[in-house]
Amino acid sequence: MGQTAHMEQTIAASLEFTGVGLHSGAPVTMRLLPAPAGSGIVFRRTDLDDFEIPATGRNVAKVSYATSLMRQGVLISTTEHLLSALIGMGVDNVIVEIDNLELPILDGSALPYVEALRDAGIKTQRRKRESIKVLRAVEVREGEKFIGVYPGSGYRIEYRIDFPAPIGRQETSIDLAAETYGTFIAPARTFGYKADETKLRDMGLIRGASPENAIVLGPKGPENGPLRFSDEYVRHKVLDLIGDLALAGRRIEGLVVAERAGHAMHTALVSRLMKDRSAWELAHVPAEAAEAKQEGESLTVAAMQRPALMGA
Repeated sequence: MGQTAHMEQTIAASLEFTGVGLHSGAPVTMRLLPAPAGSGIVFRRTDLDDFEIPATGRNVAKVSYATSLMRQGVLISTTEHLLSALIGMGVDNVIVEIDNLELPILDGSALPYVEALRDAGIKTQRRKRESIKVLRAVEVREGEKFIGVYPGSGYRIEYRIDFPAPIGRQETSIDLAAETYGTFIAPARTFGYKADETKLRDMGLIRGASPENAIVLGPKGPENGPLRFSDEYVRHKVLDLIGDLALAGRRIEGLVVAERAGHAMHTALVSRLMKDRSAWELAHVPAEAAEAKQEGESLTVAAMQRPALMGA
């Protein structure tokens, strides 16, 4: 008898978030609504006659300090944290209603989304989930920066960063098939250097940033500590990567390796992968195989998250 495939999922009830955009500083209200199987993640600008922008690579716009989507001149900015939470929690189909151009930054992580998704519940739908199964390597290089995706089981990510002091070099690994996202990745917050604040604000960025929604780094370390993890910086980069790769339209089955990458390289990998149709195929991942993998690797995955969670 064949193995049962994972089924697509949506949210069991609508959710609402309010806040300000990280870069625009603009107030925004956002609602997440259940969506039919096969519809994917679709943004809807309620302030612009419900104009819709599907969360796919062909709609990627600016990719510098945040990942934005644009269709027919209509923009939606800073999508990565929400997309990361949806992929990380296994939500395939949802309508995202938003009444301004930028998603709310909330606390700078994906944790508020994860907690709300858990409270609302996730509903299984009557359609088998298709994943992008990587068949051969696809890579993007830019000087010392690098990102690549390779064949493999599960959805594994290895990320390395090297920032100026006080961050330095950090690395981490995670397997999303083991359902560790909510614990090990979602709480990691965005971060920035206090010394760069004036320059970024002059560029029209981080107008909504505050110590309540970002780690503020001074010469000796965080000015608004403590950290949630001692390696919170690299974990946040993994969070961003998961959200950016969601623009492939489906969850990836394979290994992603990143070195000093960022939003532009993340989305460049999506573009290159999607264009090379010989490098991947759509496949149904058997639920039994994923569950067995989770049970067998739970201790290994937990051990890979180093150092351990700090604080209470």
